[in-house]
Amino acid sequence: MRRGERDDRGQVAIEFVGMLPLILLTLVLLWQCVLIGYTFTLAGNAADEAARAGAVGDDCGEAAERHLDGAWAAGASAGCERDGGLVRATVKLRVPVLFPGAISFPFDVTGEAGAVWEGEGR
Repeated sequence: MRRGERDDRGQVAIEFVGMLPLILLTLVLLWQCVLIGYTFTLAGNAADEAARAGAVGDDCGEAAERHLDGAWAAGASAGCERDGGLVRATVKLRVPVLFPGAISFPFDVTGEAGAVWEGEGR
């Protein structure tokens, strides 16, 4: 090699090492977005099931917890109220940080649903 010429060997390895933290951060943020979306899905489904159970006179809180995974069920709160001919169910879940069961964000995700009262005294 002549004097003054530059050698590019190792450049790709240096660039990869420099970009690795950014790649990992992007993957972590995407995973967190998936967990937030899944929590919204679980809250909505649990509220639907609670409203259906409440519409026929069953325990809506138990029905909601039956449709939640273990880590999400731990911090869940579910309730139903009857408003005339309609049963309204509300389920609140905590959003986990990176993986369920460890720590959660300080805000709740709420799922709401309604169903027509089908029990006695209709």
